[in-house]
Amino acid sequence: MSLHVIDLRGEAARELMERRETEQRGCDEAAMSCGALTPGEHSPQGLQSSTPSFGLTVTEIVPTCRLREEFNLYGLYKEGDIILGGIFEIHFITVYPELSFTAKPEPLSCERFHFTGFLDAQTMAFAIEEINRDPALLPNITLGYRLYDNCENLAVGLRAATALISGEDDSVTDYSCRGTPPVLAIVGDPGSTNSIAVSRILGLFRVPMVSYYATCSCLSNRKEFPSFFRTIPSDTFQVKAMVQIIRHYGWTWVGVVVSNDDYGLYALKTFTEEVNRFGCIAFSEILPRNNNTSEILKIIRTIKESSAKVIAVFSTGAYLIPLTEEIVQFWETMFDCKFQDEGNNHNKSNSEGNNICTGSEDIESKKTAYSDVSELRASYNVYKAVYALAHSLHNLMSCEPGKGPFQNNSCADITTVQPWQLLHYLARVNFTTHYGDRVSFDENGDALAIYDVMNWQRADDGSVKTVTIGLYDESAPAGQELTLNEDKIFWNFESNSPPRSVCSESCQPGTRKATRKGEPLCCFDCVPCAEGEISNHTDSIECFKCPPEFWSNPNRDQCVLKEIEFLSYGESLGISLTTVSVLGALFSTAVLAVFIFYRSTPVVRANNSELSFLLLLSLILCFLCSLLFIGQPLHLTCMLRHVVFGNSFVLCISCILVKTIVVIMAFRATLPDNNVMKWFGAAQQRGTVFVFTVIQALICIIWLSTASPVPFKNTQYQNSKIIFECNVGSITGFSFLLGYIGLLASVCFVLAFLARNLPDNFNEAKFITFSMLIFCAVWIAFIPAYVSSPGKYSDAVEIFAILASSFGLLFAIFAPKCYIILLHPEKNTKKALMGRAATKT
Repeated sequence: MSLHVIDLRGEAARELMERRETEQRGCDEAAMSCGALTPGEHSPQGLQSSTPSFGLTVTEIVPTCRLREEFNLYGLYKEGDIILGGIFEIHFITVYPELSFTAKPEPLSCERFHFTGFLDAQTMAFAIEEINRDPALLPNITLGYRLYDNCENLAVGLRAATALISGEDDSVTDYSCRGTPPVLAIVGDPGSTNSIAVSRILGLFRVPMVSYYATCSCLSNRKEFPSFFRTIPSDTFQVKAMVQIIRHYGWTWVGVVVSNDDYGLYALKTFTEEVNRFGCIAFSEILPRNNNTSEILKIIRTIKESSAKVIAVFSTGAYLIPLTEEIVQFWETMFDCKFQDEGNNHNKSNSEGNNICTGSEDIESKKTAYSDVSELRASYNVYKAVYALAHSLHNLMSCEPGKGPFQNNSCADITTVQPWQLLHYLARVNFTTHYGDRVSFDENGDALAIYDVMNWQRADDGSVKTVTIGLYDESAPAGQELTLNEDKIFWNFESNSPPRSVCSESCQPGTRKATRKGEPLCCFDCVPCAEGEISNHTDSIECFKCPPEFWSNPNRDQCVLKEIEFLSYGESLGISLTTVSVLGALFSTAVLAVFIFYRSTPVVRANNSELSFLLLLSLILCFLCSLLFIGQPLHLTCMLRHVVFGNSFVLCISCILVKTIVVIMAFRATLPDNNVMKWFGAAQQRGTVFVFTVIQALICIIWLSTASPVPFKNTQYQNSKIIFECNVGSITGFSFLLGYIGLLASVCFVLAFLARNLPDNFNEAKFITFSMLIFCAVWIAFIPAYVSSPGKYSDAVEIFAILASSFGLLFAIFAPKCYIILLHPEKNTKKALMGRAATKT
């Protein structure tokens, strides 16, 4: 073994170090492998020895850069002054070789020809040829291209990208890196996942990459992908467009299916966030990478079991269509032939009877995606990408010396242009295509967000075609981004109308949403609003209480003024009570008239006719005071109703009490040596009645002066109605008024009961006892009935008590006397009265 030591002293050492650093930089930019020759290897430049130092041999090792491996890639090539690279999906199946681990693996191979991807590649070639023929664009410069197939595979896509930026030369001799790189920019990759991986590599060297189909919103991150551009809008706008269509039709219950790549996963994230603002995701499924049948069947079961009628799909064709069931066979199925195996190239048909494919079949004679020129959106994006690079190069060539954008205001030289220089112009490119479309990029490298809204429709020949039925333009004014031609839309339903896709139907006014436990917010029950509450718009989450004087209508969607309830003259109950009150007053008046007419008869004169007249007058007032309890309460009527009622009844009871006292004293006066009547004559009787009545009047005055009754709208007793009533003001005053009446009635009842067995000619006490019994029974029953009666019926109960007690007094006391006066006048004599008394004695 020999030892080689490099002498790092003097000019030779410095020159060697500079050369090695330059060579290393050249290798890094060419993405190649650099290595030093070891002893025994052949070097075309040999080994040069220098003066030995410290007894050691010093040698100069000349490095060289060379390709470690060549990738077996499908591609299209054209030479030119400047080469543009392209990565397309020409096949969509990658076949991996067997790994024996005993020999070098065979290269990857691709299957299943993708006509649309081939069309995109041809579009790039066409655009470059068109630019080369245009004398106004890049004059004296010929563009070339190097296009590779990525087989819809990340590994293949990365190999294609590194092959493009490294070139195909076996070794590098220009270590100064003064010439143009193998490709100046790359059009592609169409896949988001591939573009992310490739852009991370190209971004290190500032090599521009213009994708025509990678839509992942993550690629808008300028810090991570500084050299990435695209002529197709970002998924952010695609999702917005999709969401606007969904909102337009009121679909709040939506399923979503995405491909298992960056495009699908990022779209799922953004779509879910947008939909959750107004609806819910019914289910989200991710298509398997390998089109696993069991996983696809699981997704189908989920779709069938879901109640969602609308499904949003964000996927590439390779993921969406189960390859094992849906994709048909390269060229062989189309032309009904098989490619011939090696060694059997002389027969026109194989053993299975199929024709042999020669590779020269006329593809234009068959109807394929390649020949279909009605759907060129992706191809048009390729076309715009190529022209964006061409216009950027043209702007670079048009730079005026001394006014350039680079150091010292310098311009770039088109013959030695570098990718980072082109990147500067590409970020600022702005032009209009031959078809009138403006092409430019925003600060994130994104294109203008304009989408055609397509609808699948069946053609006359039975085939399915896509028809443009609307447009989404992100640059339009707010609220006008989406335009749809509803008349052109085909809905695959019998009604030819858009479906309803909701988990729960909207809650109508009068109800509120009640979420179901464990289910999304879009799944809810509609609960009717409670009484007194309303909801006046669709899908209300809560019901609102009506103001105090309002109540909900039967539909619970509007607050209406509460019904004001009081005992009125117009209703049947009010009419009945008014009629009875008037009749009672008329009966009392009639009895008074009879007593006045027969005032000189013994029956009238028997027990102080003046008290009888006063009693009848008080009974008339008792009957009439009940009318104050009917009708809308007013401040005056509220004060008068209890005052008149209380004083009328006290006057009435006072008269009856005095009459009872008179009966008892008259009986005592008939006894020997008893002269009590001279102490309780007519004047004393009137005075007693007056005193009893004045006491009640004082109670009323004190009551009215402290807390008088007032009209009051009671909204607490009945929620649906306003009880218009008279608030007594002072419960104490009202209690004293009733208590005083009760006290007089009780005393009267006791005295009359004790005097019930006196002789008949003096005995009014029996009738008074009966009348007081009726009076007390009525008012004792009144108290619980009054308290338990709602609203206007409490007034009706009080009126009934007034009328019942008044009629009881009227008929119990005056009916027997009227019977004698009117029907048996022969008994209305002093002799008859005295005779009955003697008989009794």
